[in-house]
Amino acid sequence: MAPATQPLTSVTLGTTATVTEIKLPPQDRPRLMEMGLLVGTTVELVRFAPMGDPVEIKVRGYNLTLRKHEAEQIWVRTPGPSAG
Repeated sequence: MAPATQPLTSVTLGTTATVTEIKLPPQDRPRLMEMGLLVGTTVELVRFAPMGDPVEIKVRGYNLTLRKHEAEQIWVRTPGPSAG
């Protein structure tokens, strides 16, 4: 059974996940695409700022900071537990 998708902001800090969907409005997507954030990209949730906004992620070898409302619209799939 495939693991469920969830918003990027819902994964545990330090978790690596794969982007499955970007639910931002079409006019907001090109900026993220230019920074390498595409469906199928592996990302890691690095940290939240003290007040919870912005969110820092690691993508394609560099750290990227997103507004929390943007990160909530990026849906990811985390690796499922490995079969023993």
